[in-house]
Amino acid sequence: MTAPKTLLDLAGAKPAPIVPEDTAVVMIDCQNEYVDGILALPGVRPALDQGALALQILRERGLPVFHIQHRGGPGGPFDRDAAVFQIADPVKPVAGEPSIEKSLPNAFAGTDLHDQLQAAGRKHIVLAGFMTHMCISSTARAALDLGYRCTIVADACATRDLPDGRGGVVSADDLHRMELAALSDRFATILPDASAL
Repeated sequence: MTAPKTLLDLAGAKPAPIVPEDTAVVMIDCQNEYVDGILALPGVRPALDQGALALQILRERGLPVFHIQHRGGPGGPFDRDAAVFQIADPVKPVAGEPSIEKSLPNAFAGTDLHDQLQAAGRKHIVLAGFMTHMCISSTARAALDLGYRCTIVADACATRDLPDGRGGVVSADDLHRMELAALSDRFATILPDASAL
């Protein structure tokens, strides 16, 4: 029996190298909502630590960083006027790094992220953040349609348990792993952790 291969493997595609002049970092929804809000995620703190390490490595290489913040309604998750909206301390923006608000899972939808990346001359994005099955996935899939190459730092992402529709539960770890496997088929290069950068 032959080992399964991704569509990218079958096409002979090589992982896109991280070339500083062509690459930007997009940190998606690294907000306090996922740390201690209604949507607190299992494994969020180790993922934030990995995100902080990825930022350190990539900032030192001169890559521009874009922070995405999901905007919710008053009193709910991601309430713009509450602490849950703020970016978590380990991955806070530094001077000159823009924060872009969104209201949909895909970070390109209804925002100027594409315009800002184009203005910076970037065609390769490195993604980290939350949640793997939702905003990371939506953004990576849209990135392909917009002509970007995409790399995802697996351990700098996390998600939550979900009902499986059959009376059971898909664990956060399984959902995270399965979503990254699906994205690796065509949409992104998956790196295990920040040290792989």
